[in-house]
Amino acid sequence: MKVVILFASLEGQTRKIAHFAQDMLRKAGHEVALFDVADKTVSIDLENADRIILAGSVHERRHPMALEVFLAAHRHALETHPTLLISVSLSAAFPEGLEEAEDYLVEMMMRTRFTPSYRALVAGAVRTRKYDYFARQVVRHVVLRGRDYDPNEEEHEFTDWARLERTLWDFMSPRLIESIAPESESVSG
Repeated sequence: MKVVILFASLEGQTRKIAHFAQDMLRKAGHEVALFDVADKTVSIDLENADRIILAGSVHERRHPMALEVFLAAHRHALETHPTLLISVSLSAAFPEGLEEAEDYLVEMMMRTRFTPSYRALVAGAVRTRKYDYFARQVVRHVVLRGRDYDPNEEEHEFTDWARLERTLWDFMSPRLIESIAPESESVSG
């Protein structure tokens, strides 16, 4: 099966997730092409894809502009394929944050007018050594306020890799083609 993975990453966790998907699917014998949507020098062939995986990180309630522009510009081509949109955020790391994480995704879908076949909310990571003072304070006192996390830790990964793997296997299922409906539920919550 031919799979195209498109991603936009600001701090590196979404890139790591995209590479994880690429490695997992290649090991299973699929032909996988991986693209950073911010790279304007590449030509992306969506027409011959059997499945398309899209991944973007959330910062300040928004996915990267490069991803949103790509989705809006290519939505008609994307909608002719089974698509999985992976939204990566810290809010998705906590049960009480899932509703907010879903809001980020819904807001992006409204802005781009693109609705994926399936979507998944995936927990991201904290890399405070890459943040400026303001960003560190927002993460510490707003995003992770009252949560089980050591704010002095420079890096912490919340991504549940086993759950992500199950989500990807569900999306790659041969039964997927028959099950796609306009208002499909998430592959994995």
